[in-house]
Amino acid sequence: MDRERAKLSRRSFFRGAAQVSAIGAVASASLTGEADAYTPGGDEMRARYRVTDHVKAFYATNGYETKSKK
Repeated sequence: MDRERAKLSRRSFFRGAAQVSAIGAVASASLTGEADAYTPGGDEMRARYRVTDHVKAFYATNGYETKSKK
């Protein structure tokens, strides 16, 4: 009898946990509003890559200049 009572309490626990998680998911989905788009500023849009001597040396050392495009 204790075993049956334990099974029932486990079942009711998991059933309740599933219901609470489902209610939480519905509540969080309904509370979120429309997202605002991020607009980067001028400093974030500027070009940062510069071809310098050490960059050229890196690509020449690794053989990227000798590989042909096919």
